[in-house]
Amino acid sequence: MSENRNVLVAGATGKQGGAAAKALIDKGFKIKVLTRNPSSPAARALQKAGAQVVKGDLTDKASLAGALKGADAVFGMTTPFQNGHEAEVTQGVNLVDAAKAAGVKHLVFSSVASADKNTGIPHFDSKYKVEQYIAASGIPYTIIGPTAFMENFIQSFALANLRQGKIARALSATRPIQLIAVEDIGSFAAFVIENSNEFLGERIDIAGDERTGEETALILSKIAGRTIKYESFPPANLRAQSPDLAIMMEWQEKNEYTADIGQLRLDFPEVGWHRLEEWARAIDWKALLAA
Repeated sequence: MSENRNVLVAGATGKQGGAAAKALIDKGFKIKVLTRNPSSPAARALQKAGAQVVKGDLTDKASLAGALKGADAVFGMTTPFQNGHEAEVTQGVNLVDAAKAAGVKHLVFSSVASADKNTGIPHFDSKYKVEQYIAASGIPYTIIGPTAFMENFIQSFALANLRQGKIARALSATRPIQLIAVEDIGSFAAFVIENSNEFLGERIDIAGDERTGEETALILSKIAGRTIKYESFPPANLRAQSPDLAIMMEWQEKNEYTADIGQLRLDFPEVGWHRLEEWARAIDWKALLAA
């Protein structure tokens, strides 16, 4: 029974971790969340929802060991965007080692779609190194690979353009890209943990929709009630800001994510996979665009 199983969620104050923690709480799991800042609004909200909040992070082996005591399962992810790609690999190694030492029965690691396809994208490759370490470690695991987040359209880096009535991306307007709502990542992760035996040793890319830039602009225009146009620019324009992201956009211009959206919906209807329009209808566009 879920209420008798303990789950540690690493990075629970982030988007993916927060979504996973909420979904697990809804399913009745006993949740412990690992965060560097227990006093943050996100951490306090999770504590109010019933989670135990523990201070620590993936670079602190002692905090991991303490947080993992009594954990039956772990959900975690890593990031290179603070301290670099090698640091991301170290985060993953630390989590795997600590989870194995604690006797965790199931590690669910959120990587990225197509990380196992030799893309040459630095933050895909660093995640794949973690995947390889997990697979070689002997710990029972499942790896999920989310595609591009729908939430990226309303993040701080996109808002200035959005409020001017445009989506500006380094992809051609007619180039389709698979998308996923962060809520669905959390929901699928919780489903995987709830049904551990069905997913052990699996690697599954996940997405809820596929849209071109032109289609995205039309959908968001309809839902937001104002005209939003799509503007593409060369990936090379990102290189000074982030060579990693420039390489990713160059790859996405020529290659496709391969999550089987239709099969995911058939096999796991419990997740409630969002189409882009469904996701967009939950956004308060008036407040977002007026801020």
